[in-house]
Amino acid sequence: MPNSSSISEFLLLPLADTRQLQLLHFWLLLGIYLAALLGNGLISTAVACDQRLHTPMYFFLLNLALLDLGCISTTLPKSLTNALWDTRAISYAGCAEQVFFFFFFMSAEYSLLTIMSYDRYVAICKPLHYGTLMDSRACATMAAAAWGAGVLNSLLHTANTFSLTLCHGNVVNQFFCEVPQILKLSCSASYLREVVFLIFSAIFTFGCFVFIVVSYVQIFLAVLRMPSAQGRHKAFSMCLPHLAVVSLFLSSAFFAYLKPPSISSPLLDLSVALLYSVVPPTLNPIIYSMRNREIKHALSKVLQYSLFQHQ
Repeated sequence: MPNSSSISEFLLLPLADTRQLQLLHFWLLLGIYLAALLGNGLISTAVACDQRLHTPMYFFLLNLALLDLGCISTTLPKSLTNALWDTRAISYAGCAEQVFFFFFFMSAEYSLLTIMSYDRYVAICKPLHYGTLMDSRACATMAAAAWGAGVLNSLLHTANTFSLTLCHGNVVNQFFCEVPQILKLSCSASYLREVVFLIFSAIFTFGCFVFIVVSYVQIFLAVLRMPSAQGRHKAFSMCLPHLAVVSLFLSSAFFAYLKPPSISSPLLDLSVALLYSVVPPTLNPIIYSMRNREIKHALSKVLQYSLFQHQ
């Protein structure tokens, strides 16, 4: 029976059973990946280059775009390469790297979305204190805390997952190295340690969720007390993109990890993993730029400058 010391590579789940479908999925996911790179890259460039967007809200949006770029770049390139070359293999070290960076970017993004809800709360409920509570030093500290939380959570899970003894082969039933699928390869005795870490992650996730909910309850109460319809509309416009991004992130992740085992199947697990790892990084730039005039104006300036440079 193989153990972790004798495993040099893992075999990932192919995107499709036939070569024609594999190539079809390759081109489809390549288009999605390029769209995510373009969208998040444009958002990052617009925020970095436009002085008017150098505010706390857009500073956090820049961080979100960078995390989305990292998240989708952790999983898709290897899957696309395997689909193109008709292989399933990923090295042991490559699998560990995927687990580390995926946990890192997902944890940091969730922490950042929680901080962004606090930014909305201060902007709407404590507008007179916004400049003091959300100055550049505070924003940098909170962003660093989000990235640091991602590193810590990722280190704990990666170190613990790859210290387990693997007794059930090296076939990972997912298109990337996902911790729950690797745990299925481990011995039952060593499995319990990771369960403890997953409980801590669940507590962290639930704590952030409660913070977001409490923040938005206070925001909606403050908005409903506003006498001006224009003020209420502006406040809702400020909050809706963030709410949409949080809802997309949480609903896809919760369904992936909390769905009943009775409905689990390789095809469903693959589809759900694509939903929570690929869709949010691709849609987030669209959600944030759809009704945001400042972002649209900054993006038009970036595109005009790029066109001018190439003439």
